[in-house]
Amino acid sequence: MKKILTLNNISPAGLEHFPRESYEVASEIQHPDAILLRSFNMHDMDVPDSVKAIGRAGAGVNNIPVDRMSQKGIPVFNAPGANANAVKELVIAGMLMASRNLCQAWDYSRSLEGDDASIHKAVEAGKKQFVGFELPGKTLGVVGLGAIGVQVANGARALGMNVIGFDPGITVKSAWQMSSDVRQAASVEELLANVDYVSFHVPLVDATRNMINAERLKLIRDNTVILNFSRNGVVDDEAVVAAIDAGKVYAYVCDFPSNLLKDHPRVVTLPHLGASTQQAEDNCAVMVADEVRDFIESGNVRNSVNFPEMQMPRNDGFRLAIVNENVPNMLGQISTCMAEAGLNILDMINKSRNDLAYTLVDVDAEATPVCLEHIASIEGVLNVRAL
Repeated sequence: MKKILTLNNISPAGLEHFPRESYEVASEIQHPDAILLRSFNMHDMDVPDSVKAIGRAGAGVNNIPVDRMSQKGIPVFNAPGANANAVKELVIAGMLMASRNLCQAWDYSRSLEGDDASIHKAVEAGKKQFVGFELPGKTLGVVGLGAIGVQVANGARALGMNVIGFDPGITVKSAWQMSSDVRQAASVEELLANVDYVSFHVPLVDATRNMINAERLKLIRDNTVILNFSRNGVVDDEAVVAAIDAGKVYAYVCDFPSNLLKDHPRVVTLPHLGASTQQAEDNCAVMVADEVRDFIESGNVRNSVNFPEMQMPRNDGFRLAIVNENVPNMLGQISTCMAEAGLNILDMINKSRNDLAYTLVDVDAEATPVCLEHIASIEGVLNVRAL
């Protein structure tokens, strides 16, 4: 019986993908084989030695000590794109809220007092201060063209907007899915100088921290709208507020309230709603459950943030999954151990990613505990499993 520990409430739609006859799933469980979570902070958690995989039912993994898991030979899975439509809809809503001053207008309407005749008179007198502008013909800049960024770009095109994108690491898959008339920017600076709106869809890493800062804000057009439904820290909030107060930035819409932002009249802050739809939660849970189960049962890797992608069809024999440091002569030593144990290799695949290498090998007989211990004792081997 395999054991799955959940650190947050995970959608039943995903948990149903673990058959009850072979999996036990609970929020309190000893010696789990895998951990599923959403926003739980694992950085101070003592991860049990029994854990073979970690699955994040969402895209970002800032709450998971990925480097520490890599050192233990544990893959961290996520669900890229499963919440893409939910975030896309919120970005479009954010552009509309900013362009039509909807939040400010709503606050104004809720503050009206008196009888209906007085309210109607105040409406006609006050509505001029909320005059906005329409989206068609305006230009949106999308920084980060992964699953979410592509949907945002395509959605904006469908609304009649022009779109400029920037992503030096765009994948072929994303490029195929994106509207062909999305223009490409050679740099963030080029993008910022040519847009009326800019939306960020990047992870928070050293290279993306404060992508929007005081220096780059000097490049933007007057009355630009900035949207951040990506990660807190991608935008320098103080610099944006200063640019709003100076009349350079029209509005800032983000998913990350703070004391600086929440009461500013030209800022709309939402309580991290990007993926907060039932459909997105179901999609994320299903995707990550399938990834974790496939790894546990077959050793295959899909959508891991620290392991190489790897899928190998099962043969009739027995399978070994080996994680090791990405250094020379590891395959030779592993193959020698299997040969000395009398194991004939039926199929093998080996890939690396940064400092990690991962091998799946099907052999014609079951590996003995002595053979597994021999492989595990090789310097640089982090993890060995017989499937």
